[in-house]
Amino acid sequence: MPLSELEAETADHDFETALRTRGLDLPPLAIDTLQLNITKLCNQACRHCHVDASPARTEAMSPQAVDACLRILETHPQIGTLDITGGAPELHAQFEELVIRARALGRKVMVRHNLTVQFDGHPLNGRSMGHLPGWFAAQGVEVVSSLPYYQPYFTNAQRGKGVFEKSVEALRQLNAVGYGQADSGLIINLVYNPAGPYLPAAQTVLETDFRRELGKLGLRFNGLFTITNMPIHRFRLHLEKSGQYAAYMDKLLAAFNPAAAAGVMCRNLISVSHDGRLYDCDFNQMLELPAAVGDMTVFDFDYERLMQRRIVFASHCFGCTAGGGSSCGGATA
Repeated sequence: MPLSELEAETADHDFETALRTRGLDLPPLAIDTLQLNITKLCNQACRHCHVDASPARTEAMSPQAVDACLRILETHPQIGTLDITGGAPELHAQFEELVIRARALGRKVMVRHNLTVQFDGHPLNGRSMGHLPGWFAAQGVEVVSSLPYYQPYFTNAQRGKGVFEKSVEALRQLNAVGYGQADSGLIINLVYNPAGPYLPAAQTVLETDFRRELGKLGLRFNGLFTITNMPIHRFRLHLEKSGQYAAYMDKLLAAFNPAAAAGVMCRNLISVSHDGRLYDCDFNQMLELPAAVGDMTVFDFDYERLMQRRIVFASHCFGCTAGGGSSCGGATA
């Protein structure tokens, strides 16, 4: 964790203390998802991005690490899902090979697809990404796409001018190849996160609103995941510059929900960085808080040792345990 963030930690926002005072213990339950952050390169540079992804980032998983991740899947049938994220993961040179090989191993593959990359293309080499909807459908991948809101103003304010309009057209193209259509088996879930320092409304309520409003545009999707803005990196910087950091942390702490804490994603997931290191979640990865298993990487992956580890928690974990909870799969309670 950067020193400036460590210095700002306070006893009032100590997550471990919050667990102890409530008699909670959160050991790992399983590893059923391997989440890979294969690149920080992105065609966008969103204000809330906890990865600090942008067209200027160059980090990418090596071919050796990609092979090691696939070997983990091959030798651990209990890990049923490969969750691929970034940046824009489609911009990684081996993205399509990774998906094809994981599908050949019989794994469910989820791709964190930002929609606009279909039109923006590769920011470094100009390669078109217009084939993605049909390619996703052919591979049977589950698409997870962030759409901050169903109105242009809020989405464009958070993700950049014109993002809403591109996202709508990208969704339309995904629908055209079967995503979101009844009985197609092709799943697209949308992700909502608040535009500012407040908690999302109830996931079921927002999903109803999204379905109604996007339906007016002829768009369909399967489910909506609500995610609380994590007080790290760009969003934390925004909070600090606007003098709202302490108030936001107080808000998360006041909304601490033991039921949401019981369902945090780090109890069932391992996150892998582009250099093959292991973390309890993507947020810990971005804060450089490695899983408490020494220097284990994908090259010496040990499932049993990982199951014996103690999950690393810090103040940002209040973001996953406030209200209805928050995870890469949406609310947890």
